[in-house]
Amino acid sequence: MHEFIAKHQDKVTGTLSGFDRLVFRGTLRSIAHDEGMKRYLWANQVLLKDFGVHVERVSRRLKEVSLAEAEALGRPVKYLSSSQVSKEEIARGIAAKEGIRDGLVCVLTCVEPCWSFEIHRNREKRKLELEPRYRKCLFLYHYWMHPVFGFMNARIQTWFPFPVQICLNGREWLARQMEAAGLEYVRQDNCFPWIADWAKAQRLMERQLRTNWPKLLDGIAQQLNPAHREIFQKHPVAYYWSTYQSEWAIDIAFREASALRRLYPRLVQHGMTTFSSPDVMRYLGKRIPLSGDVPKRFSGEVVSDLKHRQEGVRIKHSVNGNSLKLYDKAFTLVGSVLRAEATVHNGDDFRVYRPKEGDPEGEMAWRQMRRGIADLHRRAEVSRKAAERYLDAFASVEEDTTLEELIRRLGQRQHWRGRRVRALRPFADDRRWLEAVSRGEFAVNGFRNRDLQAIFFSRAAKSPEEARRRSAWVSRKLRLLRAHGLITKITGTHRYQLTLSGRRATTAILTALRSTVRQLTAVAA
Repeated sequence: MHEFIAKHQDKVTGTLSGFDRLVFRGTLRSIAHDEGMKRYLWANQVLLKDFGVHVERVSRRLKEVSLAEAEALGRPVKYLSSSQVSKEEIARGIAAKEGIRDGLVCVLTCVEPCWSFEIHRNREKRKLELEPRYRKCLFLYHYWMHPVFGFMNARIQTWFPFPVQICLNGREWLARQMEAAGLEYVRQDNCFPWIADWAKAQRLMERQLRTNWPKLLDGIAQQLNPAHREIFQKHPVAYYWSTYQSEWAIDIAFREASALRRLYPRLVQHGMTTFSSPDVMRYLGKRIPLSGDVPKRFSGEVVSDLKHRQEGVRIKHSVNGNSLKLYDKAFTLVGSVLRAEATVHNGDDFRVYRPKEGDPEGEMAWRQMRRGIADLHRRAEVSRKAAERYLDAFASVEEDTTLEELIRRLGQRQHWRGRRVRALRPFADDRRWLEAVSRGEFAVNGFRNRDLQAIFFSRAAKSPEEARRRSAWVSRKLRLLRAHGLITKITGTHRYQLTLSGRRATTAILTALRSTVRQLTAVAA
């Protein structure tokens, strides 16, 4: 982060680093398994044969008290026939239409798959059994303009064991903090192109990490189900809170939109063509051997993709459910935002210095990071460092070097190992070779003669003579690229890889060739 900002400091007005989207899940762990549920039924003197009647009565009670606030305030309660509908868009539309700034916006209900319990008649043993099973039930989605968190939502399953999911946004939260502090800002979507005092805004974001999470989350769960104590009066239970997914975002505000528009296509091309699988794994905290290869014990998958959104282009790199993203977030007259984002869904790849689970006074050691909110501080730390490493990796992109300077040498004849080598024609017939050697799958282990043959020839050679001719043809092209310094041979192997100058040259050339006239015109402007 610091390297990237130092390189572009004359164009940057401010930065923000903190949580973006946070998804918490609350579980009543003591009744989330069949034995625990049996203990609840025993405490309430409910026989297995009466299980259906009892849980239907409790479910009706939960729905009644959960919807009571909406009915009392006259807020919409809307049933959705499909779970695929964007509930957030509906809720935001209602809030915008009715000008809601505080309080409950609406409640959306939907039937979705869930994990619960059912009674099974065991004919062999001739008795009833309680079994955990997947089924469908009604979910209640509450949307609020919360006094602390801003626009947020929470849902509750209306059938035992009543799990809860709460979704917050750190930028929504920051907006409320800045309003309370009297700090002026300009907002677009969930980012801020301009803030009167960036340093003060960053301090407010850092205060979010010192939140009493159990107290705040328990308060939201109480709003979802005000009858919780009543239902569990004879068998008290409490929610265990875990972090289902977290997003840490670093926003860099550029003073002029033209500067970001000029830079961003180069960042995209650099990210898609330069970052290898070990690079992405290293950014996300995985240890890479000195050889720079993917660890042999690694059994996951590293995926990079590019997506064209309505707002712009987004690149994404994923490892085992965790990801890094870069996208242009906003273009306004007062500032434009570049966002680097680290998303953690699977904490198994990270470690936290802690005692064993269930032994708080035990020996401290680096252990697997848990989903529980007790490790939320460590999740924030590894997410921040991953986003910073990722952003600094873009600091090597040469913004001021012109395309003409990069390819000038390529357009000249070279002498290599006693032979004259023709000039390169990157915008003509040699373009296909630049595209081939810069393919993403070759960024990890390089490429061989046979790998390039597979690209340029769709069918296998019909004879040994044809196979030799193909190999010689590819060898001549490889010699051409080596003579111009674009590729180098990996010592002790038959593999080749792009050099640093080769990566820069191919990135610049292919970016120019793949850009539209409108994009190039915007850059020129």
